[in-house]
Amino acid sequence: MSGQQAPAMPEVDRIAANRAAIDARRARAELKRRLRAGEVSPLLVLGQSAEVDSPAARLRVTDYLLSFPAIGPTKLERLLESLAISPKKRLGGLGRQQRARLETFVRERLGVTAGVGAPLTVLAGPTAVGKGTVAAYIREHFPEVKLSVSATTRAPRPGEVEGQHYFFVDDEGFDRMLAQDDLLEWATVHNSHRYGTPRGPVLDAAAQGELVLLEIDLQGARQVRASMPDARLVFLAPPSWEELVDRLVGRGTEGEAERTRRLETAKVELAAADEFDAVIVNDEVPKAAARLVELMRGDG
Repeated sequence: MSGQQAPAMPEVDRIAANRAAIDARRARAELKRRLRAGEVSPLLVLGQSAEVDSPAARLRVTDYLLSFPAIGPTKLERLLESLAISPKKRLGGLGRQQRARLETFVRERLGVTAGVGAPLTVLAGPTAVGKGTVAAYIREHFPEVKLSVSATTRAPRPGEVEGQHYFFVDDEGFDRMLAQDDLLEWATVHNSHRYGTPRGPVLDAAAQGELVLLEIDLQGARQVRASMPDARLVFLAPPSWEELVDRLVGRGTEGEAERTRRLETAKVELAAADEFDAVIVNDEVPKAAARLVELMRGDG
């Protein structure tokens, strides 16, 4: 109507808008860092990009592809052309066919067959949370689960059996396994001893359709995720920080200096829970073990 003023535009909260933009950029930068470091599966990120306004959705396809080893600017240009994807595209803006082509490329690159995930589950968590106790309970009560036996350079603890709990090797033997690419993952834990998972038995069991459980540390879990994106990662958490401290002290297998170092490491490890596909609180060992086996069977 003539003579009437148009309604005023709502005032923009520029401070809040700038803060949101900064937070979004930081989230994307952190996601790119985790991709390059192998802390998150490229397939997982591609799946998350379907969620509107997620950091994955706003990640440029160019940044996503450059996170893969051996892909540089020249190869990136040819790859985008073959995928028929504009370098300006973000993962969340891909069309159905573009997303399908990109997923096919990623699966081929990682050696993962669509729809056929390796029946492999990784159990990790902070020191003294009871990973070994839960794994031992599963070994005794769920014979259909095959537990991987890790190699370690540390000395056996009282009651540990060679070939059942660990393969105990010296540093020279561990170096030889590394040189021959015999380990699926390995890490130096608590700045002291090395641990690793022999590759052959795990892949053979998974290929035969067996339920395979790897009880390893956080660094190893990240390596498995990078090399086997369809593996299920489960984080075992303590009921509380106080309970974790009590368990470590009550175990009595470390001196005061070693306990202090392990607790400092545990604080960092607890913060990594959101990298995992599932979290189980170990308040009761039988209950935690049963829940884990449910997840492995696909019941949960």
